[in-house]
Amino acid sequence: MAKKENLIVGVDIGSHAVKICQLQKTGQTYRLLAVGSAAIPPGAVEDGVLQEPEEVGKAIAALLKNLKIKSTKVGISISGYSVIVKKINLESMDDETLASYIKAEAEQYIPFDLDDVYLDFQKLPSKKEGSDRNDVMLVAAKKEVINDYIDMLTNLKLTTVLVDVDGFALENIWETVSEKIENIALVDIGASKMNINIISEGVSVLARDIVVGSEQLTDQLASALDVDYANAEKVKLGIVPPPPGDEESIERIFNKTCTQWVLEIKKALDLYLANNPEKPIHSIVLSGGGSKVNGLNEYIERETGLRVLAFNPFDKMICDDKTFDPNYLNSIAPEMAIAVGLAIRQADF
Repeated sequence: MAKKENLIVGVDIGSHAVKICQLQKTGQTYRLLAVGSAAIPPGAVEDGVLQEPEEVGKAIAALLKNLKIKSTKVGISISGYSVIVKKINLESMDDETLASYIKAEAEQYIPFDLDDVYLDFQKLPSKKEGSDRNDVMLVAAKKEVINDYIDMLTNLKLTTVLVDVDGFALENIWETVSEKIENIALVDIGASKMNINIISEGVSVLARDIVVGSEQLTDQLASALDVDYANAEKVKLGIVPPPPGDEESIERIFNKTCTQWVLEIKKALDLYLANNPEKPIHSIVLSGGGSKVNGLNEYIERETGLRVLAFNPFDKMICDDKTFDPNYLNSIAPEMAIAVGLAIRQADF
């Protein structure tokens, strides 16, 4: 009998909400056990930094209780200015030598005091057979920021067994549920940040966080329409029609804000293509709560000339219709991508 894999509980802590997912490995796929989200107060998390641990802790504890999750092994991911992800090219060396080199030479690549950061790296597959050089993905994250998250979760009697980066969690779940490897741009739009991760031939070649998000669009709509945040959010998502006479104003706000998003996406695509002209991007895959903005897919498709797909991380997973309303799952799927990407990781390490 195959050994049962114990998976961690994925906890995605954003600036607007906490998202939690629990899965079970079943053969070659996964079964959804629990999923949900809970709003946190404005300002509780800013640019990936925990500002109000008590408030965020309350939201996580309440959500775990509501979802009846008993497991205490969790994984989180981080993003923002406190995380540096950099691809470097080095002479080929064994893992032990590489680890020593990174430890000794990382300061030339990382704009932080090395005593203040956790360092990690991953050797990427060589592009050329027999090459004497290797690309290495280097990650540095501020200890203070990570320790604040771990302390908050420890106070909830939770054990943090994984700290990932948003873009890599997204990459993991995409590779798990997508049928074929192609050159794509994964774009996750949250409330206050956008993460872009370009995958070429199954390898992450460019990852960056940009401080723009869908909250700015909601705020501008609320101000222009003189409505509260909740109603502005409904207009943004196309749940309710815009007030009569305000259509032009809304279109102007939408175009101004979303043009900024598209410019950031285009910058990343141009940088990638400058280095990989023979490997064009085939598609843009959108996720995150901001990806649900009414008409955004079509707008990005028109502006970039690329096919735009809405990412559903539950695709090909076993989801019991009696436990999970399919309409509910479809509605929350885009914003759950990072939490699901964390939840596929094993707890036995």
